[in-house]
Amino acid sequence: MSILNKVRACFANARKDEEKGKKHKGLLVAGPNHENALEYIKKAKENMEWCEKYKKGGADYKLAEEWFYTIYYCALSILSEFGIESRNQKCTALFLRYAKDSDLITLDDDFIDRITVNSEKEKKTDVDEREEARYGPAVKDSEVAAKYDYMMERCKTCIAQTEELVFSRKEFRLPEELTK
Repeated sequence: MSILNKVRACFANARKDEEKGKKHKGLLVAGPNHENALEYIKKAKENMEWCEKYKKGGADYKLAEEWFYTIYYCALSILSEFGIESRNQKCTALFLRYAKDSDLITLDDDFIDRITVNSEKEKKTDVDEREEARYGPAVKDSEVAAKYDYMMERCKTCIAQTEELVFSRKEFRLPEELTK
């Protein structure tokens, strides 16, 4: 199935859930919300501060989760500019991939890849690392700690890319082909 069709399904499934009086698990047209976009950026930056505190406190297991959510909040900021409410990580990443591939936004692939859910067992993603850190028994993780500087820079880059989009004050239009 193409990315276009997957994103369409995210919108269609959310509409169906809402019509049934259920909380949706997809993407819903909510109308552009610049204030929410700014709040998500603020939240992403606050996550970065928590990373520093967790590192100093020796809580390595919290880092992978904070890095993931820092980037995810950036993604939600961008969706807010498009007027999209998301309740699904997979759909969020799919929309960003569609928007990038359709030249609606400029992001590097790594930004999108870091929040993408991958079902291939042998391919370990940031989503997997977040889940392993959150649900696993380890408090210390030398692998996570070794990536600290790299991931902090990566998160700062994602925040900068998001700010560039959000502060551009460009009007982001949701393509009609997605909600048909």
